[in-house]
Amino acid sequence: MKEGWELKKLGEVCQFDKLKNGKDNLPYVGLEHIESNTGKFIGTMDSVQVKSSTFYFNDKHLLYGRLRPYLNKVLIPNFEGHCSTEIFPIKVSDVILREFLFLWFTSEKTVEMINSTCTGARMPRANMKEVINFQIPIPPLSEQKQIVAILDKTFEAIDQAKANIEKNIENAKELFQSKLNEIFSQNCEGWEEHRLKDITTKIGSGATPKGGQTSYKESGISLIRSMNVHDAGFVNDKLAFIDKSQAEKLNYVTIKENDVLLNITGASVARCCIAPKAYLPARVNQHVSIIRLMEGIMDKNFLHYSLISQENKKRLLGIGEQGSTRQAITKAQIENFVVKFPSNINEQIRIVERLNFVRKDSSLVVENYQKKLNNLEELKKSLLQKAFAGELT
Repeated sequence: MKEGWELKKLGEVCQFDKLKNGKDNLPYVGLEHIESNTGKFIGTMDSVQVKSSTFYFNDKHLLYGRLRPYLNKVLIPNFEGHCSTEIFPIKVSDVILREFLFLWFTSEKTVEMINSTCTGARMPRANMKEVINFQIPIPPLSEQKQIVAILDKTFEAIDQAKANIEKNIENAKELFQSKLNEIFSQNCEGWEEHRLKDITTKIGSGATPKGGQTSYKESGISLIRSMNVHDAGFVNDKLAFIDKSQAEKLNYVTIKENDVLLNITGASVARCCIAPKAYLPARVNQHVSIIRLMEGIMDKNFLHYSLISQENKKRLLGIGEQGSTRQAITKAQIENFVVKFPSNINEQIRIVERLNFVRKDSSLVVENYQKKLNNLEELKKSLLQKAFAGELT
């Protein structure tokens, strides 16, 4: 440790206040009101009556969220108020700055240590009795101010660079989408209009095996769910598996190569992709519909691009919002959905090839920008590590 620094337990330099004797008509801070990473307050200053299930804080405290998915959110308030009991008001002593403690709480090492104390399967909570015994390096106040100033200035520049990169990523993504929209919004000579039921051999969704998620297996036959179906392609994260007897009950929704998959319920309604050959044989559950084209009429990739184009996506979402209780698209609505396409399938394939080229090009640009974003995040982590190792000043 750097000369002149002290190593102290967190509880020696601050106090975990759980006071409930606040005033009336104060702003309320919930876990959802603290922005991740930045620590900014994103709530409102509207007055709210103090509740019995809240803690009081003022501008001498630092607020720490200890419940997932909001774990490790930290706020430096410049006002007094009351907060959720899942937020711990931490009152600092005169040997440590709130801003310095904020940086320590958000450093990668500290986050990892706090995560290791979490208990509870459904909504894990940090064990603050353990956290308060963590050791923290304490520089002199003058050096703390210097470290905070250096990191504030550096992080501001990094955040601006990240914002610029994120804007460039959006522009790169928009390049493909604009080309897609250009093709599918025009009325071209030689294009036909047909209902999907007139150009398909199958439209239908499946079911979840009895017992739900508890009945899934570690391996076996793939059961594709809405979380696996994305416009950009199939995502195998959290892919479910069922055994042979469960699959036999879903034989009517056996996926074949070249099938197009469409999400038909919930928040992901209208997401669409092509069934992946690598995961066949497979079945779908009730949230995903199989669209199987007749041979020689329409190319599967052309249909996929058509359904994710802005015009058709808007139409599908409009259908989904007509559901009485939740977003949903029925089999009949899919059957009667009208699509436009060139009568010449070779022309469809040529259009797909052009779109594939634009998509690949924009994906490479996005990938390169994403690497730059990741590098900036790693730089922030490295600077924080150096700061608490005494290597920054």
